[in-house]
Amino acid sequence: MKASVTLKKNHEFRRLYQKGASAVAGGMVLYCRKNRLGRNRVGFTVSVKLGNAVKRNRARRRLREVYRLNSPRLSQGWDLILVARGRTLSAPWRELNDSFLRLSRKLGLLGDKP
Repeated sequence: MKASVTLKKNHEFRRLYQKGASAVAGGMVLYCRKNRLGRNRVGFTVSVKLGNAVKRNRARRRLREVYRLNSPRLSQGWDLILVARGRTLSAPWRELNDSFLRLSRKLGLLGDKP
């Protein structure tokens, strides 16, 4: 993933948590807020409570792949944060993907592309 499309700074994450809309599914939480850039930026968060570094990195990789595969379907101009939950590690791939699409639809992020 290119560095230009990721959220890295703490103040960007805090602004999204405070002023953004959110939706929750079993394996993840999705926060979103409009930006003025005309492109999507995404950040990934995994709590230390989820497990050791190996488990946290696995959860982050799974969320990153879900986003990568579905990013062409999303409308542009949004900041997104995907937060891993306990089920992120154990959920089947299809369930994780469906959860992301359901949350995106609920927050109005899906464009009209198939």
